[in-house]
Amino acid sequence: MLKGIVVGHIVSTRKQETLVGSKFLEVNLIENGKETDKYIIAVDSVGAGIGETVLVTTGSPARLALREQNAPVDAVVVGIVD
Repeated sequence: MLKGIVVGHIVSTRKQETLVGSKFLEVNLIENGKETDKYIIAVDSVGAGIGETVLVTTGSPARLALREQNAPVDAVVVGIVD
């Protein structure tokens, strides 16, 4: 899993059918407790918002966090850090 801070929303007027209704977030990754210059786009599964620290799972297991497990997804926000 990766840790990061939500820095923005990605607006998409057209999406692949299984992603309709999904919210895309831009996440600034954190490594060794510090923000990096690396970013990832992830589907939100927990209702995260801008400024929140989140956990992101990537790769093939990421789609298991979604209702539609056949969605073409490589990164999903699966937790909000308290």
